[in-house]
Amino acid sequence: MKFLLKLLGFVLVAVLIAAGALFFLPGERIARIAAERISDMTGREVTMTGDTSISFYPVLGISTGKTTIANADWGTGGPMLSADSLKLGVDAMALIRGDIRITGLEVVQPRIVIERARDGRGNWQIGVAGVASTEQGGTAPEAAPKSDRLALTLDRALITDASVTYIDHASGTRQQMAGMDLDMRWPTYAGEGTFEGVLRPAGQDVRVSGRLGAVGPFLEGAVSPVTLTVSTSGGTFTVDGRATTAPQLDGQLSADISNTANFMAALGLPATSPPKGLGRSAKIKSQISVTEDLRLSLRDLALGLDGNSLSGDVDVVTSGARPRITAQLGAGALDLTGLTADDPAGGGGGGPAQPASAGWSTAPIDASALAAADANIAITASSLDLGQFNFGATRALLTIDNARAVVQLQELQGYGGSIAGQVVANNRSGLSVGGDLTARGIDMERLLTDAAGITRFATTGTASLDFLGVGQSVDAIMRSLSGNLKLATGRGVISGFDLDRLMRSGDGSGGTTVFDEVGASFAIKDGDMRGDDLTMSMPLATATGKGRIGLGARDIDYLFTPVLLQGENSRGLAIPVRIRGPWSGPSIRPDLEKAIDLNFKEERKKLEKKAREEVDREIDKFVEKELGVTVQEGQSLEDAIKEDVTRRAAKELFKLFD
Repeated sequence: MKFLLKLLGFVLVAVLIAAGALFFLPGERIARIAAERISDMTGREVTMTGDTSISFYPVLGISTGKTTIANADWGTGGPMLSADSLKLGVDAMALIRGDIRITGLEVVQPRIVIERARDGRGNWQIGVAGVASTEQGGTAPEAAPKSDRLALTLDRALITDASVTYIDHASGTRQQMAGMDLDMRWPTYAGEGTFEGVLRPAGQDVRVSGRLGAVGPFLEGAVSPVTLTVSTSGGTFTVDGRATTAPQLDGQLSADISNTANFMAALGLPATSPPKGLGRSAKIKSQISVTEDLRLSLRDLALGLDGNSLSGDVDVVTSGARPRITAQLGAGALDLTGLTADDPAGGGGGGPAQPASAGWSTAPIDASALAAADANIAITASSLDLGQFNFGATRALLTIDNARAVVQLQELQGYGGSIAGQVVANNRSGLSVGGDLTARGIDMERLLTDAAGITRFATTGTASLDFLGVGQSVDAIMRSLSGNLKLATGRGVISGFDLDRLMRSGDGSGGTTVFDEVGASFAIKDGDMRGDDLTMSMPLATATGKGRIGLGARDIDYLFTPVLLQGENSRGLAIPVRIRGPWSGPSIRPDLEKAIDLNFKEERKKLEKKAREEVDREIDKFVEKELGVTVQEGQSLEDAIKEDVTRRAAKELFKLFD
């Protein structure tokens, strides 16, 4: 805006020259004199080509052909301004009084290059003498301006099909925006200006409108009331407050965004759609302030993200490779089911989700939002719904650094107990998820039901888990899991089989088994959890367990071996139980072969020995009867046969000498 005003001042010099001593000069001569005069004032080369003419009635004005203003000598983006044509009309009576009242300005296809040098200089910093200060037209608009200054006003300005290129040599960035239209009105120098326009930073229409309460003072660096509304197909954004050209801003922010992805895309920003609950749509109200170094602060924030409501304070630092967000937020019931829902529109990017009965979701996970900003966000909630898991009071600290997010669980109540630790999601080179968690006083039946659909194990206990998984879907992550799990519980019940009936009759189907405590540890690799040290204490027995639990395949192959206490059975009868099949309905059957091995090992040896002896006796009888071979005591059947064959061969040999 300040640059455009200075440009108007340049053109006004041409009008004054034309309206004064040069009324009867040819247009080309007028253009050359005006260009030379503006060049002397600014130190920048100015050229005007094509047809240039002036009019006297009904409006005093000038019309030029193609006009250019050179860039700073250190600039690299070409001319600072070039336009196909420019038309300017002024109020003749105001001109006689020493004021410049622009009744009309039309600029066709201006191309503006804005550059900032490494040392902070801007190519728009051009000294223009004769622009009225805030003493003129502020509290007394009727006061006459000083004789050596120009009081600028603008009845209406039309700028069509403008393009702006912004080059920042300090950060090495270059941004372009084309197809802009602007309609601006500024009837009094120190008074209010209004504007309406269309920007197209990404090819879509972005409509902007607003007002500036004191345009002249604002352009000189003073504070002015300001209202700005930005509307796209995805929503509307409004700021109402005070601002300066520094830039600085303080005011009230409100936004009603129906589709965040569309809104961001229209502004030329990354259009990643967040999961449901984290801002596919948003309603925002807050006190906003922006400092000269582009630090953004939101105070008394009321934020609606889909169905979630949050409040608190947010600070954003825009310098650096990524914005950095610092926030303190509070919420009531926080619904984050979108993080685990099988919803391709929730950031998955397509791909059908796997039916729940077939296993984990195979819908792709879009974690690109982790790279959008760095963050340090403290959040509290009365409850937390993750879809698969439900928790109560929650206090957490979210830290994001270069696409790596860490959630520190300062308090997480749920399932009758509490959970502490951290969870990490890293998307620097593909998505990985890990964590280190400790749970105390947890209702295992409720937790295992939500986690794996296991409803047979009811007890309260503690657990510690560290894990790491890699993949772009829940299914891939679960099948790649590695880590460790330790578990210890108190008294509880296993439903689905009756251990007492199993030990007495061999039928373990139905009923329940009561136990006093359980302890176990598992090693996790490639989505399989294996352990061989499960121990369980029961009123009449003890039990051990070993085997595999498939976290990726959602199945189990586990051998559970209860042993009756010696007081009940001096031999310690053991009946192994094989648990095998999918989590949703595993088969639970006694392993009779294993039971025989464990309980009747000695008897089996005796029976095998007795059977071999019986077989040997029957063979001896057969050999003696049919072959005429007698097996002597202590002699094996093989040796007896060899001896008989040798004896008979020798007898036949001696017959040759008879």
